[in-house]
Amino acid sequence: MITTDPLHERSPRHGRVFATLALAALTSCAAPDRAATPQASSSAPTPRLRFETVRSILHDSKGNLWFGSWNEGVARFDGTSLTYFTAKDGLGHDQIRSIYEDKNGVVWFEGGVGMRGFDGEKFLASDQRDYTRKDQWSLGDGDLWFKDDGEMGANAQEGQPGVYRYDGTTFTYHAYPLPLVPKQSPAYATTGFARGKGGRVWFATYGAVFGFDGTALTTLDDERLQRTEANGRMHCRCVFEDSRGNLWIGNNGIGVLLWDGTNVTDFTQQHGLGKPGRHAGRATQLPGDVVGDGPSLHRVFSIGEDRDGNVWFGTVESGAWRYDGTTVRHFGAEEGLTTNDVFGIYRDRNDDLWLAGHGVFRWNGTSFERVF
Repeated sequence: MITTDPLHERSPRHGRVFATLALAALTSCAAPDRAATPQASSSAPTPRLRFETVRSILHDSKGNLWFGSWNEGVARFDGTSLTYFTAKDGLGHDQIRSIYEDKNGVVWFEGGVGMRGFDGEKFLASDQRDYTRKDQWSLGDGDLWFKDDGEMGANAQEGQPGVYRYDGTTFTYHAYPLPLVPKQSPAYATTGFARGKGGRVWFATYGAVFGFDGTALTTLDDERLQRTEANGRMHCRCVFEDSRGNLWIGNNGIGVLLWDGTNVTDFTQQHGLGKPGRHAGRATQLPGDVVGDGPSLHRVFSIGEDRDGNVWFGTVESGAWRYDGTTVRHFGAEEGLTTNDVFGIYRDRNDDLWLAGHGVFRWNGTSFERVF
């Protein structure tokens, strides 16, 4: 059932997420067309989403803000009220990993399984699919990309790990280049997407990052990025290409790797922000690791860039970090970010930076304010 909450009727829900998240990174450069961000009335209480956890955000061309939840569906804020949609309304799946808008103004939701569109009145299925061009990759302006339909890998029709390309009419399935060894198929389930210069697109999977520039595919795996048992294997959760053309790869365990097109830098270790343990894939303490319970940059689930060119990293358990090209600074409760888990970073059509986790926070240039 579709439900609508006026601003004065909402109350926040609190709690932690105990499930492992496979987050598609919410890293979006500012869209070319600006739209007014809906604001709550100054006389009304601050709106609060009833979601426990928010993992995706979209500011659409009509000015609406959309929020995707961990497992409670999606909400739309139009400046006056929040309207909620779930799988029972036709959403398809209540776990919303990513939200996109196509060139026709249809908003698409990537669920834990499958995709659904919303044209403003009704939900649309993703039934027009083509499995005959798995190895015939192509790239067009305005294409949207979606993960495969399996929660942890390809389904029977897909056959092997890959992604769907939506050109406004058809969802064409493209398979990642084989052989994908020595890892098993689930290690190449897609966890994130990012657009780069010249329309290039990057795909994050647990075990590797794949890039496509319209002509050739690039594979960045453990071997190419110099990862071993000693320094920790990849467990990629997000990928982002910044305005300078640098590729940032966020991992749950080894933190951030920086690829400049030729060389790789272990950014987390370089800045002394790593940690050993189960998530890092290594038990040995390395020089420069964080000692004790201090905040770290080793479980990275989202990456984005603000209007000033600073790169932001969202973590599980350690809030957010900002890199200004020289120094790395931590942001937490003292700066208004009252969630330790940041599953999404989003830059809207007006260049405002938003962080999603247990609540939705907007950067005001000095600190964060919780808006939803």
